[in-house]
Amino acid sequence: MSAKTNGGPAFPAQPIYQHPHGATSMSSQEGMTLRDWFAGQAAATILGGITASGASTDASAAIDIAKASYILADTMLAERSK
Repeated sequence: MSAKTNGGPAFPAQPIYQHPHGATSMSSQEGMTLRDWFAGQAAATILGGITASGASTDASAAIDIAKASYILADTMLAERSK
């Protein structure tokens, strides 16, 4: 998936050290994509509702939650790009 469709890095690398003569060292870690961040937030909300209701989840439910979370993330990215 390209950076355009995954939203790019959710937490882009920031300069970590300014050298005395002006050069900057950067972290090589870009972190998770914005798509993954959105999906994680959606999953947490969905799971919070399930837990609050007292229901339990099995592997099949977990797969459904993951799929729904990425559908929501993709929808958020599409709306964000308008």
